[in-house]
Amino acid sequence: MMWMNMTNETLGQAKFNGDLTAAIAEAVSQIGGFNRFVAAGDRVLLKPNCNTADAYPASSDPAFVAAVADVCRAAGAGEITVADSSTMAANTTHVMRRMGLTRLAEARPWLKVVSFDDGRWIPRQAKHGRYLKRVSVPASLDVFSKVIFLPCLKTHKYARYTGALKLAVGLMRSQERLLLHAGHLQEKIAELASIIRPHLVIMDARRCFITGGPFFGDVREPKLIIAGRNRVDMDIAGVKIIQQYPGNSLADVVPTELPQIRRARELGVDAEPLVVA
Repeated sequence: MMWMNMTNETLGQAKFNGDLTAAIAEAVSQIGGFNRFVAAGDRVLLKPNCNTADAYPASSDPAFVAAVADVCRAAGAGEITVADSSTMAANTTHVMRRMGLTRLAEARPWLKVVSFDDGRWIPRQAKHGRYLKRVSVPASLDVFSKVIFLPCLKTHKYARYTGALKLAVGLMRSQERLLLHAGHLQEKIAELASIIRPHLVIMDARRCFITGGPFFGDVREPKLIIAGRNRVDMDIAGVKIIQQYPGNSLADVVPTELPQIRRARELGVDAEPLVVA
């Protein structure tokens, strides 16, 4: 199944043909290349999906995370940190170990794999929050020069869809996530996304869930890597990719009317490009 070309000034796409590093570099090259986003000596945060240790695409593929880290390093990045916070029912360090992420640092002295749960959390206000007024985020976010999100592509049994916007949930203190799910989940996802903004997003869409999620579902293989600066555009594209497959659970959705996307557009999430390297 082929995906219609939705590349624009904020999105790049590459077909995965077995060379993961090449596909990542190609997708990012279409929006200016890694040197546009990573400058010499930058301290870079890679934020994958480590909600649980369930197999990709439920969680990030360590090979994908490693490939992005290597390309960032080749672009001149200094220290690179892979960090996340898992679901409140899990220990993030254990999840990362079971996923195989901790092994990535063994051959890369410039790479650290850490749990945000081991650090401090600080409050942030949602300036235009209607449903989410305040959230605690890792204090260590302020030490990074660049933040790169690495979402998977999948459906979600509660939020219907999870991709670039929802990845920010892993930067929210786990104890606060019960209230996140207590009502208006999709709108809260958008309001959280308005607080935390990455410099670059690279979506691993080689495989995806078209039903179920976030832990398991029916898997299909678009074999795509998507890179972008705008999470709204990326998630609109992600929904359209899933919708190409018969039997998908988003068949009745108009992508721009999905509540998390609609609310994010109302808030102007990522509407203006960040100043990058």
